[in-house]
Amino acid sequence: MDTQAMKSMPVGVVGLGLMGSSIVVALLASGHRVVALAPIAGEKEEASRHIANLFRHADATGMLTQGIASCIERLHLAEDYRQLADCRLVMECVIEDKQIKGAVYEQIAEAVAPDTIIASNTSAIPISELQALVPHPERFLGVHWAEPAYITRFLEVTCGKETDPSVGRFMVSLGEAWGKEPTLILKDIRGFITNRLMYAIYREALTLVEHGHTTLADADKAFRYDAGAWVTMMGIFERIAVEGGTDRLSVLKRLFPRLSNREDVPEMMRQMVAQGAKGIHNLRGLYPYTDASAKRWEAAFAQFNKAIYELASRYNTKDTAAVEEVNVSQAK
Repeated sequence: MDTQAMKSMPVGVVGLGLMGSSIVVALLASGHRVVALAPIAGEKEEASRHIANLFRHADATGMLTQGIASCIERLHLAEDYRQLADCRLVMECVIEDKQIKGAVYEQIAEAVAPDTIIASNTSAIPISELQALVPHPERFLGVHWAEPAYITRFLEVTCGKETDPSVGRFMVSLGEAWGKEPTLILKDIRGFITNRLMYAIYREALTLVEHGHTTLADADKAFRYDAGAWVTMMGIFERIAVEGGTDRLSVLKRLFPRLSNREDVPEMMRQMVAQGAKGIHNLRGLYPYTDASAKRWEAAFAQFNKAIYELASRYNTKDTAAVEEVNVSQAK
């Protein structure tokens, strides 16, 4: 299937929370007709307002090459699963509850054709467990997005034990048609790749703060101005390849035994959950927020993601010619 044919196929999204709504905008921006289904009573109206706000953000950052009106024409907000009948791909974006997801899959499967691909945006539940809940597990897989979905290049495709590998490869091709840089995980593991890397960092940073070795602000600065200064251009192994690894072995030997290996959840995170903290979305989090500062963060994040999206493309190390061109222009 060529790129244009991929983008013309109808896609469904079930669950229109923050992530689901963002995925809807990403799919519409890529040219798909989208059936956005709100499975919870009263969610449709709120989702409509949120999607409208996301469209304004996406348009302001220049991501909607066809304009908002063209995207809206291809959007169908629904509450009836039968409206998914023509979709060739359905993305599930409901809460991380296996029982709830199972009930959603049952209704999706009843509405769509047997060859429709069903994908979950889960970041916590193994795909092999979820695919046991669908009648055609060979056409079920994980498609993990990053927020905001319509700007970031990240896409993590995860196959379960019974996923047909050709379905995984198709999703990678589809992700590339969306302007993503998808990774394909053929062996399902809990947390996938991205979450395992990030939560290892969270554990170490939270432990350092909890033990009084640093503060939240200084831990953030250390990460932002070291890894954050190069990580968009290159991955961790590319970094070692560029720098050389002669000193790494001695550092690893000394440092590995001292890194946190705790299995409990740090108290700061427990308190955030108890308070229902959602950061700038409800002005509760590890840092203090006001309405004004939350709006500034949201606007800045949208602008930043646009800039990073373009920067990652400019410094794509897989395209040597592009890198050489940048170096030549800088030399001038």
